[in-house]
Amino acid sequence: MGTSMRSWMAILIMVWLTLVQGIFVAVDATFNYKDALTKSIIFLEAQRSGKLPPNHRPQWRGDSGLDDGKLANVDLVGGYYDAGDNVKYGLPMAFTVTTLAWGALAYHKELHATGELPHVRSAIKWGTDYFLKASSRKNRLYVQVGDPVLDHQCWVRPENMRTPRTVLRIDENNPGTEIAAETAAAMAAASIVFRHTNRTYSRRLLNKAKLVGFFHPH
Repeated sequence: MGTSMRSWMAILIMVWLTLVQGIFVAVDATFNYKDALTKSIIFLEAQRSGKLPPNHRPQWRGDSGLDDGKLANVDLVGGYYDAGDNVKYGLPMAFTVTTLAWGALAYHKELHATGELPHVRSAIKWGTDYFLKASSRKNRLYVQVGDPVLDHQCWVRPENMRTPRTVLRIDENNPGTEIAAETAAAMAAASIVFRHTNRTYSRRLLNKAKLVGFFHPH
């Protein structure tokens, strides 16, 4: 898979833009836009890292990255791999979750009508659960897991990877305002998504977003 998370989101947004009042606009009568929507979400599910749930739709995927964060003595299991890499990059992951969250809010009725709303919420939570782990230490945000140079030399699925799971972070001595801001945006947008279905989780995300958003390393 050479498609980046940003490219995947562009495809998903184009599919969502064909939704009008709970039905799909026949831009091309031979194209099944509902099927395209479902497959675009399943693509993201296939990028999941960590301990996968029993109802995981890509059944050919297995658990992976279960020791992520161990080198830094922090739990960084979960989140998403980036494209065909086995590296977890915080910025594109946060961008993806932010866009998913706003898509879930803007197209709530349409996603409900297609039966994909629970899957979109699950996709969002898979990302925000990871962000909560990545921001669990005060004035510190973990922003990458994996060595991109060595990873790009290793063409294996994540279940079989043996490349180093090095960890990068931002803090007072290692700045990264943009990634802190995008991570805060992802959690803030997601807090709105879960406001009426999981108020406790929604408040937790919003509180953490405020802390990360006001964290300005220098």
